[in-house]
Amino acid sequence: MAQNITNRDDDYSQWYLDVIKHAKLADYSPVRGCMVIRPNGYALWENMRDALDRMFKDTGHENAYFPLFIPKSFLSREAEHVEGFAKECAVVTHSRLKSGKDGLEVDPESELDEQLIVRPTSETIIWNSYRDWIQSYRDLPILINQWANVVRWEMRTRLFLRTMEFLWQEGHTAHASKEEAVEETEQMLEVYRTFAEDFMAMPVIKGTKTESERFAGAVETYCIESLMQDNKALQAGTSHFLGQNFAKAFDVTYQDTDGQHKHVWATSWGVSTRLIGGLIMTHSDDNGLVLPPKLAPTQVVIVPIWKNDEQKREVLEYCDGVYRELDELGIRIELDDRDQQNPGYKFAQHEAEGVPLRIAIGPRDIENNNVELARRDTLDKNIVDREGLGKRIESLLETIQESLYDQAKKRVEDNTYEVDDYETFKKRIKEGGFVYAHWDGRAETEEKIKDETKATIRLIPLEEGEPGKCIYTGDPSDQKVLFARAY
Repeated sequence: MAQNITNRDDDYSQWYLDVIKHAKLADYSPVRGCMVIRPNGYALWENMRDALDRMFKDTGHENAYFPLFIPKSFLSREAEHVEGFAKECAVVTHSRLKSGKDGLEVDPESELDEQLIVRPTSETIIWNSYRDWIQSYRDLPILINQWANVVRWEMRTRLFLRTMEFLWQEGHTAHASKEEAVEETEQMLEVYRTFAEDFMAMPVIKGTKTESERFAGAVETYCIESLMQDNKALQAGTSHFLGQNFAKAFDVTYQDTDGQHKHVWATSWGVSTRLIGGLIMTHSDDNGLVLPPKLAPTQVVIVPIWKNDEQKREVLEYCDGVYRELDELGIRIELDDRDQQNPGYKFAQHEAEGVPLRIAIGPRDIENNNVELARRDTLDKNIVDREGLGKRIESLLETIQESLYDQAKKRVEDNTYEVDDYETFKKRIKEGGFVYAHWDGRAETEEKIKDETKATIRLIPLEEGEPGKCIYTGDPSDQKVLFARAY
């Protein structure tokens, strides 16, 4: 199966699409820019969702659900917000169809009194509810998360990385003080970092966005950035301190302990199915998908091998014992006992689908009381004893998880540079990778660098750096910022 996957060095974009196809993660939809998430892809998303959901609840958050449709007037209440999303909105103008000469057509008599926006994000509809929920300081904080789909009318799309409709979670919280809201914003950024590194085995860098790159309506946007195998950056999560902008736009106030009515403070934060794209591009190889064990829908697959019915019965009985032992340990395991496919086909399929560990068992293995183990990440094969197999596999899954992270971290470190002059900067950016360089803090300088090099400021590091001179203007700079070409 690997022979049908384009080599990364030949055509990285096609390689990415080939991996998705052969791993059966997603298909293109009849609707331009949308995707069909197949069972393999959705199972992966469910594991990501479940891990994040536990982390959200462990930090005191609850899940709720808000409407898909937002009155157009709601978006207009926060000026920066509507300006940021106006060009990406899908708009519902009518409520029904009718039969016409050429088939179904929009019924002109069903025009809505107020047009509806298919949610690009939910700040406005949620803060309209918060106005009714919040009366006093006793009602705060509100810590709500929503798992949902959103629509943003993208012109250039790519499966998982950028689609018109995608799945995500969006947290929306309300607080009595600025300090609490900032603490929440930073806490959720750390949740995302922990998830990316501990579950996705994807190293990230934390920081804040420049003013021009902030979320529309935010006072400050915090983010995590990762580096893909083609040395382009990917924004992997954002957490926004919204100040009192949405509270003022929707007149959300509370009565404090001193009897005064005050506007509340807000945050929002989210990650999406874009993370699946990041996972693919962080770990996968020319043979297909590579998945970290913590998120893999199937962590271990057993492939039995036989030549006749007598061998089949004996091999499947042996396999069943292995299956039950691993299942009791909580390992996500599959027994691939399909008659219609030969072992070689099964090996190639599970390899393309990224199953971290494969166990092959044939008559000779039964005679010797062993099994063959194959690691997906290294493609190494070893014959191991049947006794103590469960504990051995538990340990090996942990080793694979750590190895994937270490390998990705080394790649990031090897492709991260610091430069102090513009000519070197342009050379490094063209070659790809993370580039730290001084910037004078002006939006016009940021835009000129972007126009000339296609590099954007991915983030301003949270840690204070040494002052210096901007690589472009030579003017004073507080610290180096992180540049890269990005998805």
